[in-house]
Order: sequence, then structure tokens, then C-alpha cells
Amino acid sequence: SYKLELSADLRRRGLHDVFHSSLLRIHEPNDDRLFPGRLDSQLFELEDAEGEREWAVDRILSHKGSATGAVFEVLWKSGDCTWMPYAQISRLPVLADYLD
Repeated sequence: SYKLELSADLRRRGLHDVFHSSLLRIHEPNDDRLFPGRLDSQLFELEDAEGEREWAVDRILSHKGSATGAVFEVLWKSGDCTWMPYAQISRLPVLADYLD
């Protein structure tokens, strides 16, 4: 196993700093033309007035399933798309916008 030196921000986010050698690869620098926004300094967390994490969701694109068992395809403001269960997005205003 190898212990990596992480930035303070990555440690604060809870990124684990010890990895088995089979998971490590030779570093290849990011090509910002192909994959923009992949530096840890370009990532940010939003917090609301109470210090709670705020979701940086642009909009919901589609869904599968129904009722509380549904999963939703979420487009993040970073440009990434992921599938999220209803329980994790039920309080987001974009869900109400999508369902209208």
C-alpha cells in the first residue's frame, strides 16, 4: 500500500489517502481540451445559509421507474450526468420543475 500526499481540500472532503499498489497507475497529466474542469482546484462545494451541502444540479433529464422507487438522470452544473434515486433528490426544486 502507498500513502499519497493530498491537498487540504481533498482531505476535508474525506478522500482516503492510502491505496493498494494494484490500484495505482503512472500519472498522465490532464488534457483540459478533452476533459475540462478535472483539477481539484476547479471543484467546489456549495453550502446554504445553515452550512448544509447544496446540490449543484442543472436539471433532471429523464427517469426510470415510478413512485419512491424511481431513479432520475441528473445533469449537474459541472456537465456530468448521473442517475440518482428519488430519496436523494426528493427535496430539490428541480424535481418539481421536472414533474410539472
